[in-house]
Amino acid sequence: MADSTSSVKVDQKARVNEGGRSLVDLLVKTRVSGVIALILILVAWDLSARLGVIDLMSWPPFFDIFARWLQLVFSGELFVHVWPSLERVAWGYAIASFVAVGLGLVIGYSRIAFNLFEPTLECLRPISVIALIPVIILFLGLGDRMKIFIIAYACFFPILLNTISGVRDVDPVLIGTARTFGLSRGQTIVRVIVPAASPYIFTGMRISVGFSLMAMVAAEMLTGGDGIGAFILDSQRTFRVRDMYAGIITLGVIGYVLNRLFVSCERWLLRWK
Repeated sequence: MADSTSSVKVDQKARVNEGGRSLVDLLVKTRVSGVIALILILVAWDLSARLGVIDLMSWPPFFDIFARWLQLVFSGELFVHVWPSLERVAWGYAIASFVAVGLGLVIGYSRIAFNLFEPTLECLRPISVIALIPVIILFLGLGDRMKIFIIAYACFFPILLNTISGVRDVDPVLIGTARTFGLSRGQTIVRVIVPAASPYIFTGMRISVGFSLMAMVAAEMLTGGDGIGAFILDSQRTFRVRDMYAGIITLGVIGYVLNRLFVSCERWLLRWK
């Protein structure tokens, strides 16, 4: 009888330990800990405003902001501001990706092209796109073409530099093998170099997703018109503080969703790796 009782206690203790390990694994190996940390930060924000720790008109309780954000979402008002911004991001990002990947393949593969373009690119790369906005306005005006150009410029260099690095990092043995099998230069680029360099290319494209949103907001704030950036600035100027924060939350949500979609596409396209 005593042996059976002790074995039951051992089994219960083992189950408790197993449950504890499962909880630790859940917190350590998944994003649950990150979600909990974010919730704690937002709760601290809300309490700091409600308890008067930070007693400022520009620091409203977070859950009041969240309620206003939900109101803007379900009324459709927020979508009216978001849609033009997403259109500009899509055009600018697509143009930058097409040009940067193509040019990066050429520069990375050809030593002549590298020597020709590298000095110019290194002079242009440190110039902030914000510093170029006055010049761009002189040529393209204040419309969508200017904003799309700014987004494309901001996305261009991360994609280009990662593409060049990826091409130059391809194992020479692979290129030599392609030549041995009689592949032309174009076939070698398409069948060997592009697949081998694709992890680098996708890294640059993923980085540029965030850059596209930042450039979009800067362009819309500086030149006015429609878009989420103009909405945020207009809310600040008219003291609609909750609307201002709701616009900022929207940017965070859009950035997170775009990043998750990009990661999913990257995993599917590079599943061979």
